[in-house]
Amino acid sequence: MWTITDNKSWTFLEQQYDWIRDMQHVPQDPVHHAEGNVAIHTQMVLEALQQQPAYQQLSDQDKEILWAAALLHDVEKRSTTIIEDDGRITSAGHARKGEGTARQILYREIPTPFLIREQIAKLVKFHSLPLWLLERRDPLRTIIHASLQVNTAHLALLARADMIGRTAPDKEDMLYRIDCFEEYCKEHQCWGTPWPFENAQARMHFLRKGDIAPGYVPYHPPAVKVVIMSGLPGAGKDTYVKKHFKQPEWEIISLDDIRVQMKISPTDKSGNGTVVQAAKEQARVYLRSKRSFVWNATNTTHQMREQLIALCLQYDAHVTVVYVEVPYKELFRQNGGREAVVPAPVMHKLIAKLEIPDLTEAHEVHVVNQAAGIHS
Repeated sequence: MWTITDNKSWTFLEQQYDWIRDMQHVPQDPVHHAEGNVAIHTQMVLEALQQQPAYQQLSDQDKEILWAAALLHDVEKRSTTIIEDDGRITSAGHARKGEGTARQILYREIPTPFLIREQIAKLVKFHSLPLWLLERRDPLRTIIHASLQVNTAHLALLARADMIGRTAPDKEDMLYRIDCFEEYCKEHQCWGTPWPFENAQARMHFLRKGDIAPGYVPYHPPAVKVVIMSGLPGAGKDTYVKKHFKQPEWEIISLDDIRVQMKISPTDKSGNGTVVQAAKEQARVYLRSKRSFVWNATNTTHQMREQLIALCLQYDAHVTVVYVEVPYKELFRQNGGREAVVPAPVMHKLIAKLEIPDLTEAHEVHVVNQAAGIHS
């Protein structure tokens, strides 16, 4: 069973991890957090989490996942906290930034199985959603979107611990909001499970259309298949493509190959723009002629993937994203063995900005963990 640490004493955690030590230096607004700084709050949240009956009924592995998420949920208040002109203390964006930091810690510093790591990262990202769901312009779309990424029952547990683990006059009101969140999820078939779309087409149609009911099922079949590779340099994307996608059934668009043909360095930003445009033009040719193809590039952020996915969907394509990953140390070893070695500083920047694809992006998302032999 995975655990973030066997020794859960706060003294040990502070000695072991700089991101824990940072918490004692991060102030919080006394109106909403009269208990004190982030370190004090986090310890109270961990205690509150473990006292909840619903937490005690979880499997041992799920308990460890929730405990780690509680430990990390405010990790990026250290970089987002500011003191406003009126003296109020705010930390806007700490949950979204915390998702990335949690992922980095559990990839670089504390090697964590992929599926466990991503559960923790998403709990950190969405930990405040139960408080504000019903204030969103479209709460149903919001919760359906979230349910495709995170277990909403676990999310409510974390949110309750977050509220109990602080001193504030609005605590009861916030806990009532979490109760409402739970009831809303149950009413709309999102409690602890993704919303049950009929198929991948229905899911993508709903996510892409602003005024479609989630139960609507489109009847026209996809016109062409597209596979978009995603993964850091050296993760093994080329090997995977060669093994699983053979010509003439699949055309291959490789940005590395185009870059070599054009004699453009991976660090040449303007040149890389030229490479991408050439690849997109080739993609349009294949889409218009309904020829299935693989787009083989890093595509490590949502924005990178979204530009290409949007293009493909204009031609009624069925889009599959294949994300390939290897452990941190193995990644650098494999990168060193490539013909076009990516410089270490560039690699570290790519890792820092890494965003993992999920089912809100494409018809299918496959995760390939080369080291563990996982293909899900």
